Amino acid sequence: MKRTRGGGDEESPRQNGSAGRRKGNQQQDDGDDGGCAIGPPDLQDEDNDPGLRREIRSKYRDLINSVTQNREDMLSPSNNKLTEVLQEAVKLFKDVRQPREAALDAHLLVVATDLGNEKASQLFTEGTTFDPTAFSEHLLSFMGLNRLEDDEDEQQNGGAVDGYLPQDAWHRVARRAECCFRTSPSFHYMMGSFHAEPPPPKQRIERQRKAPNKEAKRIMPTQLKKMEDSNQEATEKEVERILGYLKSYYQDDPTSPISYYEFVIDPNSFSRTVENIFHMSFLIRDGLARMYLDNDKLPCIAPVEEGEVDTGGSYSRKQCIVSISPKLWKELIEAFDIRDTMIQPPNTQND
Repeated sequence: MKRTRGGGDEESPRQNGSAGRRKGNQQQDDGDDGGCAIGPPDLQDEDNDPGLRREIRSKYRDLINSVTQNREDMLSPSNNKLTEVLQEAVKLFKDVRQPREAALDAHLLVVATDLGNEKASQLFTEGTTFDPTAFSEHLLSFMGLNRLEDDEDEQQNGGAVDGYLPQDAWHRVARRAECCFRTSPSFHYMMGSFHAEPPPPKQRIERQRKAPNKEAKRIMPTQLKKMEDSNQEATEKEVERILGYLKSYYQDDPTSPISYYEFVIDPNSFSRTVENIFHMSFLIRDGLARMYLDNDKLPCIAPVEEGEVDTGGSYSRKQCIVSISPKLWKELIEAFDIRDTMIQPPNTQND
């Protein structure tokens, strides 16, 4: 809508306000504040002003075209045009409000970055001009390397080359470099020098293996067999001895269950406890003893009657793995209040 004031046609207050604000902003940039205050509605009108938006986009396109057309001139180290373009882009970016303007700013940044990267790669720095490959080639040439002669020698010798460099190659380098260092005079032999040659490789003498003695062949298996028999006999005797303890405790009071932990744990020796658990496993494996849980779900142990052993028993055999550590051993001793062992050690029994 348009309003008439004084009988004349005038633009809407929004357009007049936008034009007045642009003039007011220019006056504020020059340092002259004309006494006008800009509020949030005025800033919103600037963001939506199509003329100002077109002007910003046009400036961005001019900067992009300037970088593209003057690319060769900007690559010169003495040319600072790229810096001026970036400074102008920073000023324009303050008025960017819409996605199209931001896209142009990003495009300008990509073009300027590529140009700056190419310009930086053309800079000359003495610290980065050292080429190891070129240096090695110059050094080999100074030391007297001739690749053509090496190729001919290789063809004559059937592919075998005695050496890449002459014999005095390193002497040439030493004579050239000795002027750069303060060194003491070199040592000279009064009676002449000698050329040390590497010692000839020693021939490896294979030692003859001694034939094993017939008597050793005959004796060793016998000794091992006796050792195995003795260990097996000791284990069987210990299993039978523990079975005797189990039967005697069970016969004293058949109605009272025997706790497994109280039976195998020795409160004075952790190693004896492990041995008792090991030997008890043979009794359970062979069906001479059985384990069950009491009313408190604790493991108990009891001997198996002779008739059940002969016939295989009326229960199913099951095996499990029992683990114990010194910490668990001490906790079981405190939990079951074990003061003495139920299985006396063999030496105590003999005494």
